[in-house]
Amino acid sequence: MYFLLSLFMFMCGLLVFSFNYDHFLITLLSLEYIVLSLFLLVFIYMFINFFDFYLLMFLLTFWVCEACLGLSLLVSLIRGYGNDYFFSFNLLQC
Repeated sequence: MYFLLSLFMFMCGLLVFSFNYDHFLITLLSLEYIVLSLFLLVFIYMFINFFDFYLLMFLLTFWVCEACLGLSLLVSLIRGYGNDYFFSFNLLQC
């Protein structure tokens, strides 16, 4: 049951990520939602198969670093352009 819940969460996160690309913040939140569903999926898999949770802590460390990197990009984007709309800035501009 929890396995299906985490797969449903993953699919919902992918749908939001693929169909809502106006704001950078919503894109980052959907990525974090996908990471949360993957964390639940890996936790359930390790709990059912009686694996050690050291790998889970290693993955969680990388996911937290990914979240910090996304937030720092969001802050630098807002300081540079004033908002987080994707259509308001040109990526080819230096």
